[in-house]
Amino acid sequence: MDNKEFSKPVNNRPILGIESSCDETGVALLRWEPDAPGRGLLAHTLYSQIKLHADYGGVVPELASRDHVRKLLPLIREALAQAGLTVQDLGGVAYTAGPGLVGALLVGASAGRALAWALGVPAVGVHHMEGHLLAPLLEENPPEPPFVALLVSGGHSLLVEVKAIGQYTILGDTLDDAAGEAFDKTAKMMGLPYPGGPALAKLAEQGTAGAFRFSRPMTDRPGLDFSFSGLKTQVLLAWQKSDQSEQTRADIARAFQEAIVDTLIIKCRRALQACGARRLVIAGGVGANRHLRAELAKAGEKDGFQVYFPRLVFCTDNGAMIALAGAIRLASGQHQDETVQVRPRWDLQTLPAA
Repeated sequence: MDNKEFSKPVNNRPILGIESSCDETGVALLRWEPDAPGRGLLAHTLYSQIKLHADYGGVVPELASRDHVRKLLPLIREALAQAGLTVQDLGGVAYTAGPGLVGALLVGASAGRALAWALGVPAVGVHHMEGHLLAPLLEENPPEPPFVALLVSGGHSLLVEVKAIGQYTILGDTLDDAAGEAFDKTAKMMGLPYPGGPALAKLAEQGTAGAFRFSRPMTDRPGLDFSFSGLKTQVLLAWQKSDQSEQTRADIARAFQEAIVDTLIIKCRRALQACGARRLVIAGGVGANRHLRAELAKAGEKDGFQVYFPRLVFCTDNGAMIALAGAIRLASGQHQDETVQVRPRWDLQTLPAA
């Protein structure tokens, strides 16, 4: 990032946020309010490509990129109309620069960088996972650092110590399948429709407690890393050996979800203890899981730590979290030059302090 003074200060004018890292096109407008970021959210729009990819059982990168091209500008116009603004009212542009699908990232980065150049305002590339990490700051009672964050989004399962915004230490990472991937792949194995994760979670509500039990991976040893590929194999074997009835499908779904949730909670407790923290942030698509939210609330009451979630609409990829992260970066004087750059792989720990 270029930390020089930008040519046209933000002056508290709205920031446009663009998210296009995978299969959601998100746009938002946010006026930076340091003491209450959520009150500064002026508009947000979102388009999901679920129907586009459903026939393939997963995201097709080339189709995702083309759909971002089709949807991005109409969504920007829609967000501006919601807020009663024009592009001339913008004070800066934030876009997801990584990690993600390179083609999809380039759509948002190119549009965002070009718009900022045309308006003479600063632009900043945002780390997708920092956007998720900061999403709870959009709520009425935002967490204050230091805290521990569990980021469970798509192919990511991360435990992060947050000393301050931009000061991140990864405590645990996924060694193979992340929690979200395990949900989707397990659902697909049992014939559930795409996207599999939400479908499996809904089916689990009909399951019988104790009908099946699966291991809690890597909880029988020290450490904070995750590994869910073995759990996925256990479910596959149980499904293949079963009568494959609808009730059995629900019973397996429930046991699988309980194994994932228990594992995440055990690791969160360890991370909080290791850091001496009393605040836990949960963000990312799996953060919308009802069972995870309920069990973490119970764990927090029992152990004396506070849990912070973004509202459901901001658990999945969205423009509001990018606008917020970008507004914080721009307010601290960070911005990009006129080069369009994306980083499909990007270590969260390499970000500069805000």
